[in-house]
Amino acid sequence: MLGRRGNHQTPFYDRIPLPTVGVILTVLCAGAVVMVLPFLWMVSSACKPPAEINRLPVTWAPQNVSCAENLQALYATSPHFTRYMLNTAFMTIGRTLGQLVTCSLAAYGFARFRFPGSNLIFAVLLGLLMVPFQAIVIPEYLLIRGLGWLDLFAAIIVPGTFSAFALFLLRQSFKQIPLELEEAAEIDGANPLQILWRIVLPLSTPALAAFAVITVQAAWNDFLWPLVVTTSAETRVVTVGIALLQGQRNTPWNLLMIGSLLATLPMLVMFALLQRYFIEGISMSGLKG
Repeated sequence: MLGRRGNHQTPFYDRIPLPTVGVILTVLCAGAVVMVLPFLWMVSSACKPPAEINRLPVTWAPQNVSCAENLQALYATSPHFTRYMLNTAFMTIGRTLGQLVTCSLAAYGFARFRFPGSNLIFAVLLGLLMVPFQAIVIPEYLLIRGLGWLDLFAAIIVPGTFSAFALFLLRQSFKQIPLELEEAAEIDGANPLQILWRIVLPLSTPALAAFAVITVQAAWNDFLWPLVVTTSAETRVVTVGIALLQGQRNTPWNLLMIGSLLATLPMLVMFALLQRYFIEGISMSGLKG
């Protein structure tokens, strides 16, 4: 009996005409250049003396490399800069772990349990994505002041332990897991928390990695809320510390650039390590509701 030939479909990118491919690649390369240029300028300015930064015409490569001098000047101007980095890391870890707990529990509940008003409550929570933070910063500040948390780590961590986007991302990922696996675990005597911890979360690694990248990036770059609720070096974060380098009469661009470079490096390393999971998690979240 003759074997049956399988239905092999040509990948969609092989069916695109070459001129169209050339246009797409040109647009993508132009967008990549536009996005990379600011970072290259930051790296270049971080190693320039002040005279070269303000010199015209603009030169990309520093003629007198002054990375070490700018770093020393940064710590002379802002001696608590390392403390700011550590505070930012502590805030970021606290928010990420908090969102992992709250959002994974809530997402599993919305994905697997049916209760009156569940769809309405989920829609209201997603509606938080449309509310700008600037609209609620004053009520949140009054609440934090009433709790006596001003200039404490609780003020910059606790309000950030929930995210509507993380709830949506994890819920979509949990819905991709076959229900039969959870039913088998339930027959073996596992309760919902054990099912979530031992089955659902391990099978949602790409979504969790995407969640971690988004949450860490948002927490690490947060500026407005820490600026509002912190006043001392003991709780100040790196974004506020960099902003304080700017004086009333002059702007030390070389210090701002090297401080920004130091604050950017951890995010670059994290994204380089987790970019595959990040892309997988985002693609998985949109397959089906």
